[in-house]
Amino acid sequence: MSAFDAVAVGRRVLSIEADALKQTAESLGEAFVQAVETLFAAKGRIVCTGMGKSGHVARKIAATLASTGAPAMFVHPAEASHGDLGMIGPDDVVLGLSKSGEVRELADVLGYTQRFSIPLIAITANPESALGRAADVVLKLVDAPEATAAVGAPTTSTTLQIALGDALAVALLERRGFTASDFKVFHPGGKLGAQLMSVGNLMHTGAELPLVGPDVPMAEALLVMTEKRFGCVGVVKDGKLAGLITDGDLRRHMDGLMGHTAGEVMTEGPQTVAPDALAAEALNLMEERRITVLFAVEDGAPKGILHIHDILRAGVV
Repeated sequence: MSAFDAVAVGRRVLSIEADALKQTAESLGEAFVQAVETLFAAKGRIVCTGMGKSGHVARKIAATLASTGAPAMFVHPAEASHGDLGMIGPDDVVLGLSKSGEVRELADVLGYTQRFSIPLIAITANPESALGRAADVVLKLVDAPEATAAVGAPTTSTTLQIALGDALAVALLERRGFTASDFKVFHPGGKLGAQLMSVGNLMHTGAELPLVGPDVPMAEALLVMTEKRFGCVGVVKDGKLAGLITDGDLRRHMDGLMGHTAGEVMTEGPQTVAPDALAAEALNLMEERRITVLFAVEDGAPKGILHIHDILRAGVV
């Protein structure tokens, strides 16, 4: 009896599914365009449905769509036959998943979409199935073997369903012009939420800002710098951030420092960031410039100040 080789099996499975994914990518065409446009035109929700493994995939697709700004939900086809059809509205689009397309539990959903002229997109291996015939758009699963050829359990087919769902979601978000700022609205918590925080979410404002005028004596500027504890002081002229004084500027003007004004000591044109910029972008900028503080400005006027410690405490790394 030969020894069992788990690695060989794993590689075989992944190779089979990778080949099928490549075929799927090459097969995309007008039907995919129609599917994206149908989803884009939906005034209501995208209702994902399927039985068994396809049902689990449909739940995942609904979650992905919802997280990228497309209102979506999962409706179990068996429950739909017992009242949940009322969850599907006339402005919705139904995305139905079934490899065979002949799952009997889908029958009432198919009849409902036809009765009320609700657009139906099918992901199936059989366009001539009940699901395929009822659909307005069919995304055909390529003819590829399941990774469990001897058993026939859904493996390759569900991988393709997931991938097509991801492709639809990404194409739809790009069609809608969905941005990282929009994405944050749906992901306020966890690591992803931290990475999508804006500078405005973290910056210090109002009385916390270390600001002085250009004619202020350095003795006074140093008091503000010490009191605010950011290791710097911004110099404002005519409401605009004209310059910045840091420890480096103090060292460069050490001889006779107290005889100078803030405007004479400052470095003009300091690096700044917009309040609506992502905190991750600000962190990258700080690391590139080897600085620890950034003023957030709008139209040249200082609106806040951000320290690298604020970003790190928020978990933006």
